[in-house]
Amino acid sequence: MFSLRIHPNRWIVAGLAVLMAVTRFHHEGTAFAFPDASLAVFFLLGWYLGGAALFVGFLLVALAIDSLAVGYGGVGAFCVSPAYGFLVPAYAAIWWAGRCTERHALTLPGSALALLASTTAAYLISEISFFVLSGRTTGLDWRAYGSGMLEHYPVYLGSTLAYVGLVLALLDPWVQQRLTVTSRPATTR
Repeated sequence: MFSLRIHPNRWIVAGLAVLMAVTRFHHEGTAFAFPDASLAVFFLLGWYLGGAALFVGFLLVALAIDSLAVGYGGVGAFCVSPAYGFLVPAYAAIWWAGRCTERHALTLPGSALALLASTTAAYLISEISFFVLSGRTTGLDWRAYGSGMLEHYPVYLGSTLAYVGLVLALLDPWVQQRLTVTSRPATTR
């Protein structure tokens, strides 16, 4: 009898690639599209799989998705600028946080703090590089641009936390065990 046995890590890689592909075609979430899950994907890559080769592979996947979205999907090229290269250190920051979280077996609060800090670092890297290098913010001063950054940051952070939380709740046995233990009603004897 034929059986399809695929190593669980391959399923995780495939699932993360699909999640990124499905959500990356749009800059932000709308009524018809989910917010970009790329930051969550890079954190989870570090958490579950580590490996610099996978990190580079997913950078190439992100580039391919962006190229298809701009070239064939009708997505504008506004974000494609000299600042685009700074997505590499932004994604590296969040991937490394996921890697350290897993490697050092951080507690749930420690992992959440690492995710929060690395998402903030990634946001600052991408936004500041865009402001300085893109050529698209001519006439804006730091105060005006900073105001816009503060407006968009909660969505950026919230969507990343939501995606990571959902995936960990579905896949990670440690998180599942903690949720099961805390959600059981108390029994009386």
